[in-house]
Amino acid sequence: MAPYLDTVTSFADVPTTDAGVDTLAFLKASEGLVGLFDLLGSTAFGVVQADLKGNIAKVWARYQETPTLSNTLERLVENEKGEKKRKATEGLLWLLRGLEFTCKALQNAQANASEELAVAFVNAYTLTLKPFHNFVVKGIFSVAMKACPYRVDFFNKLKVDPNGGPSSSDEHLNEVLNKWLTALDNVVTRLQTFYKAGGHDKGF
Repeated sequence: MAPYLDTVTSFADVPTTDAGVDTLAFLKASEGLVGLFDLLGSTAFGVVQADLKGNIAKVWARYQETPTLSNTLERLVENEKGEKKRKATEGLLWLLRGLEFTCKALQNAQANASEELAVAFVNAYTLTLKPFHNFVVKGIFSVAMKACPYRVDFFNKLKVDPNGGPSSSDEHLNEVLNKWLTALDNVVTRLQTFYKAGGHDKGF
C-alpha cells in the first residue's frame, strides 16, 4: 500500500477526448474522492458520503443498463434525455455539485496554508452546494463542517501509508494533490458547461 492519493484513480488519469469524459474512469475516481471523507474522521460527514455514493450508483446503474450508449458521460446523458425519469442525469448533476464542493474546499486549503479545514469547507459550501439546499440540509452540512479535523491532522493522514510503509513527503503530497484537484476542476467545469448548454439541468 501507499499514501491514500497514490492508491486511488486520479482524476488526472480520467480519459477526456472530443467525444467526452470516460464514464468508468470517472466513476472510479469519484469513488476515490468519497474515501477522502473517511480521512476527515467524523461521522458527521456520513451524509455527504452517502449522497455521493448514491449518485455514483445511479450513474453506474445506467452504464450497466446501456453500456454501448454510455461509454462517455456526455453520451449517457444525451441518450437518457427522452426518458421520463432521468435518474442518471439527475444523479450525475448532484454528483458534480458534490465533487465541486470538495474540490473547492481542498483548493482553498491548498491556497491558504494557515487556514483551518473548517474555514476552507464553509467557504466552498457557500459557493457551491448551499444555493441548492433547503434549511434542513444546510443544518446538516453546518454540523459536518464544524466537525472538520485540524488541518495538520488531515494532511498527515493523507501522507501516511496505512500499512506502515514510508510516509509521503510534503512535496510529493502537494504535487499529487494539486494535479488531482486541477484535473477534477477541469472535468467538473467541462460537464457543468455541457449540462447548461444542453439544458440537461432543467427540472432538477
